[in-house]
Amino acid sequence: MPNAAVPVDPAILPHSAGAAILRGASGKCPRCGGTHLFAGGLKPVERCRMCGQNWTLHAADDFPPYIAILLTGHLMAPVIIGLGKMEALPAWAMMLIALVMAGALIAAILRPAKGGVIALQWWLGMQGFAGHSGKVEAGVA
Repeated sequence: MPNAAVPVDPAILPHSAGAAILRGASGKCPRCGGTHLFAGGLKPVERCRMCGQNWTLHAADDFPPYIAILLTGHLMAPVIIGLGKMEALPAWAMMLIALVMAGALIAAILRPAKGGVIALQWWLGMQGFAGHSGKVEAGVA
């Protein structure tokens, strides 16, 4: 049985999808922005400590890795082209540099991408979330 959402001052609710996504991408609760969205690594907290939002409803699944890989590929393309033009650089060194840079970029982009996707799902009312309107939300105490 759904419970009424913990009252949140409307002034702290995000006023646009972009604001909610920025909160999520920065690792903050997209609803109130007051505490952490992630418990550690890529695992979101079960509930926000400030507003009580249930974050177990999300279904980010494969979209955050897709975003991370897409952005990494676009950012790495000019780097790889530049490395390829360096004739003095051995092929093994070029591959090593490219792999380390790509791995670091994916690792850096993945968590903000997941936070942004979770925030977008909440904003749009997907996966059982009531969305930004303040309606009663499933599983919110």
